[in-house]
Amino acid sequence: MAGLLAPLFRARAADSLIVTFDGDNLHISSLGIHFLQGKSLNRLKDGSTIEYVATVGLYRDQFATSFKRSEHHFFVSYDVWGTGDVFAVSTPGPPLRRATNLSLSATETWCMEHMPVSTTGIARDEQIGLQLELRTVPPPLSPILGPGGIHVDFMEVLTPGQDEKQILRWGPRPLKDLVITRQRGRSG
Repeated sequence: MAGLLAPLFRARAADSLIVTFDGDNLHISSLGIHFLQGKSLNRLKDGSTIEYVATVGLYRDQFATSFKRSEHHFFVSYDVWGTGDVFAVSTPGPPLRRATNLSLSATETWCMEHMPVSTTGIARDEQIGLQLELRTVPPPLSPILGPGGIHVDFMEVLTPGQDEKQILRWGPRPLKDLVITRQRGRSG
């Protein structure tokens, strides 16, 4: 039973992450990282709103001890009345951000672009590693009252799909090796 409760995840190679620096913040983008898939995508297409949590940790060692951590939440929904796969995404804020009428790929890109990590207190020649964990928040355990009484699908709750969590790593590398991109401002 404990094996069913253990989180399932896929580890991805570091070259899937692209990390840029604007002088104040690290910004993450990706090549071929897809998190709108599997059970989560099916739930979206069935009309559910899915909450994704992206946790970014910075490390000075070999990914053993995080010294800086930020967490970003995204709410993704599917336009069931639209033509094709059209999504909307928002952040709880502050500041509240929202985008609509996005393709699947554009939705994933939008989320990745909205999670800057402040580099305050990090020396430009210091080696740092970055770890990104993407996961979904499990759907609430809501029993369904029907003619036969209350029904809860425990197997769905206890066996999340493999797409429910991904861990990606970048580095370690010094900030001075990153090309400085256009100023985007400070993160909080």
